[in-house]
Amino acid sequence: MEENRKKKKIIASCLMGVAVIIIALVCIFIGIPLIKMAGKPDEFRTWVEAKGIWGPIIYVALVIFQILIAFIPGEPLEIVAGYVFGTFKGTVLCITAASLGSIIVLLLVRKFGKALLEIYFDKEKIESLKFLQSSEKKIVIFLILFIVPGTPKDLLCYYGGLTDISMPLLIFICTVCRFPSIITSTIGGNALGTGEYGFAVIVFVITAVISAIGIIIYNKFSKKKRDSNVRTD
Repeated sequence: MEENRKKKKIIASCLMGVAVIIIALVCIFIGIPLIKMAGKPDEFRTWVEAKGIWGPIIYVALVIFQILIAFIPGEPLEIVAGYVFGTFKGTVLCITAASLGSIIVLLLVRKFGKALLEIYFDKEKIESLKFLQSSEKKIVIFLILFIVPGTPKDLLCYYGGLTDISMPLLIFICTVCRFPSIITSTIGGNALGTGEYGFAVIVFVITAVISAIGIIIYNKFSKKKRDSNVRTD
């Protein structure tokens, strides 16, 4: 059993290694030019428009990679979506990318199991969500944790694959329930792109406060559940 688990972890590590190489190439040939243009809104938008349909496709691919490589923060990319594409189109692109990225993650976790999570997350973080597998209300809890801003959504998405929740429902939760976080980021990004800096600051401050509250609630909740499991064991 242990030997089989190690083999799965090695295969998963190789697959993720290939993904990292691809991401590095994308960053070198696409990411760096984008960063250089980020301080020049007109030039940045011109670059995207010049790519035609490939502009949005490249963006979606970057977000998918971000979800796969879970330690890369996703909020900056969501802000960029609003900044470049506007609130509506940026939100649609983010939701689309989140859906595709979540499907890939969930399929990989269902294939390789816990070994895949151990590549990115320490055992303590993984164990903190153990209650999701045994709780009778895991679907409701999972949904709430995903909606609350500030919670580790990439970790939750990966861990969701370990539960017995159906794939369609998991995809729905991991996609649609990201909406509150995505829409606030794209609204703020759009405000920056249109020069409404005061409004952008207000949006980001409110989002930061809500996220901080969400993180506190999540940490207390997961600690309570972890302590409860320890006492039960």
